[in-house]
Amino acid sequence: MCQDPPKRSDCNVFNISVTLNTFDGKMKTVAVKNLTDKLNNNFHTTEHLNNLLVIATLESQNSSLEISLEFFNEQPETIKPYCVFWNTTDSGWSDAGCIAKPVGNHIVCKCNHLTSFSVLMSKSDLGSSNIVIDVITYVGLGLSICSLLIFLIVESLVWSVVVKTNLSHFRHTALVNIATFLLLADCSFLASTAPGKLTGNWCLILTMCKHLFYLAMFSWMMCMSVMLVHQLIFVFSPLRKRVFIFLSSIVGYVCPCLIVGFSYLYCTYTKKPYHTDKCWLVFEKLLEGSLHAFLIPVGTVIFTNVFSMVVVIVTLLKSTAPDGRKADEKETAKSIIKVVVFLTPVFGVTWGIGFILLMLNEDDTMYTVANYSFVILNSFQVN
Repeated sequence: MCQDPPKRSDCNVFNISVTLNTFDGKMKTVAVKNLTDKLNNNFHTTEHLNNLLVIATLESQNSSLEISLEFFNEQPETIKPYCVFWNTTDSGWSDAGCIAKPVGNHIVCKCNHLTSFSVLMSKSDLGSSNIVIDVITYVGLGLSICSLLIFLIVESLVWSVVVKTNLSHFRHTALVNIATFLLLADCSFLASTAPGKLTGNWCLILTMCKHLFYLAMFSWMMCMSVMLVHQLIFVFSPLRKRVFIFLSSIVGYVCPCLIVGFSYLYCTYTKKPYHTDKCWLVFEKLLEGSLHAFLIPVGTVIFTNVFSMVVVIVTLLKSTAPDGRKADEKETAKSIIKVVVFLTPVFGVTWGIGFILLMLNEDDTMYTVANYSFVILNSFQVN
C-alpha cells in the first residue's frame, strides 16, 4: 500500500506504476494478491495477466481525472490486452471508460474513474481484425432489412390473390413469418452493434430479442420444410388448414418463447451469465453456456431441413427415372439446381457454416474462409 502526499500523484505497488493527472487531494493505492481468481470472470474469453488487484482512491472528487496504471507483461504480443475494473453494480468486470495499450513489455491502462482494476488477456489473436466483416455485416443487414420490408408490403397487397389454395396459404404463411422474424432479428442485431453504449438491461433485452426472433425464424423454416415433405409423400392426404395453423403456431411461437424463457430462468437460478458484454449468449465449453439454448434447436432445424431437401431431390430423380432420356435428365438437373438455390436460404441451411466455425481453429485458413462465407450468405439473407 502507498499513500501519496498532496503535491504528488504517482505510486508504485508490486512493480505496478500508478499515476494520476491531478494534485487535488490524497490518492491511496492498495494492491491485493490472489483475489482476482475469486471474482467471477465473464469478460470475453479472457484470463488474468496476474493475480494482482489494484485499488485506488482519492479523497476529493474530480470529474476530469485520469488514472494510468502500468503492468509488466510477459504474454506474447499477439495477445490482446483489456483494462477492466470491477463493476459493483453488475458484479462483473467492465472496460467502460478504460483503454489498454501495449508498450514494449508493459501494458499501460488509462481510465477516467477510480475503482478496482485488473488486466485481462484475450485468447484471440490481435491480427484477427474484423473491420471488413463488420462492413459486410452492416451493408448486408441494411439491404436485407429493406428487401424484407418490400417483401412484406407486397405480400400484404397481394395476399388475397395468392392464398386461394391450402398449399399456397401454408407456403405464404410460413414465408411471411420467416420474413417478419428475420426482420425483427436483424433490427435487434443492428441495435446491439455498439454494446459499450448500452446499459445492462438493454443489453439483456436485445440478447433475448435476438435469441427469440432467430429461433422463431428457424422454427417457421422447419414448419415450411415439413409441410413440403408431407405434400410430397402424402399426395392423397392433404394437410388441413386448421391443423397446419395449430401445429405451426405451437412450433413457431410457443416453442421459441419456452426455450428463451427456460434458458434465462436456468441461468438466473444457477447464477450463471445469460449474456456477455457483447449482448449475445455465453459459450463456456461443450454443453455449457446459454449459447447451447440456441445452437441445439438451430442444429435440429438445419438437420431436419437438409433431410427435407434430400427428400425433394430424391422425389425429382424418381419422377424421371423410367424414361431416362437426356432431355428429361437435363430438366431434372435444372429442377434440382432450382430446388437447392431456392431452399438453401429459405431453410436456413447456410447457417450450418456457423457450426463449422465452432469446430475450426481461428488460426486455420479455412476458418477465415468459413467466417466470410457465413457473414456474406447470412447477412444478405432476404428469404
